[in-house]
Amino acid sequence: MKRICCLLLALALLLPVFAFAELDEEEELIIEEVYEDEETEESIQTSSAPEWDFPVALEDMDPEYIVLANKHYLLDKKYVPKDLVKVPSKPDKGGISWAVKPKDGQKLRKVCSDALCEMNAAIREAAEENGYRKLYLKSAYRSYSTQKTMYNNRLKKNHGKDDGWVSKPGASDHQTGLGCDVVPSNWKDKAMNDKMMKEPECQWMADHCQEFGFIIRYPADKQEITEINTEPWHLRYVGIPVATYIMENGLCLEEFTEQLQQAIQDYLEAGGDRAKVEKFIQTPTEE
Repeated sequence: MKRICCLLLALALLLPVFAFAELDEEEELIIEEVYEDEETEESIQTSSAPEWDFPVALEDMDPEYIVLANKHYLLDKKYVPKDLVKVPSKPDKGGISWAVKPKDGQKLRKVCSDALCEMNAAIREAAEENGYRKLYLKSAYRSYSTQKTMYNNRLKKNHGKDDGWVSKPGASDHQTGLGCDVVPSNWKDKAMNDKMMKEPECQWMADHCQEFGFIIRYPADKQEITEINTEPWHLRYVGIPVATYIMENGLCLEEFTEQLQQAIQDYLEAGGDRAKVEKFIQTPTEE
């Protein structure tokens, strides 16, 4: 009898333990279900977010470096780049010679100046083997007012006709501080024209400029798009990833901009985060 009582007492003591054990299992099951639900919601949100579908990643572009300036995308007359620097003018010390010496010096945005000097060092290194002539920086940053004077002078010379050689104020690539005219020594004091395209130095720039973040801004086969005559001497800094894409695909900056704006529109229509692309949006100037 005592044995039976002891057995019953032991069972009574163990029942709460089993109950707690069952409760713990149920709680764990509930918690796991909650976690599974949260993970499912997160995976749904992740899968629904559109990917950036463009050959150049957003993080590989700087909106300031790819800004388009032409007669349809005008820069404000007050726009002046904040980081303009005087381009070093001594090739032996890592600079590039100036064909013209303005009162304030030849200036470019620092990133462009550095890239130009690096490019000049590269062609100097190849000069002995290939016979390249010395390169000169003929024109760099121009203010809105300077461009206005140049444009009006050109119109006066051509009886009021815009012949495509001088951009109207606000439309000049030079105002960005990222555009520059670079010529071989035998063109240093000559009026520039498309015949310069045959010069080996200009051919070298067309083949290698993207390695330093530059594009040929006004290619020979894009005049109908750029609305500017061929300028084999005009380099424009856009950064290496963008320059590589543009030059390898035979584009001009207008075509690149059109592709980029379409990619942005597609991304936003698919539900993309506007904050990620806001700074890359460019719209034509209202006339």
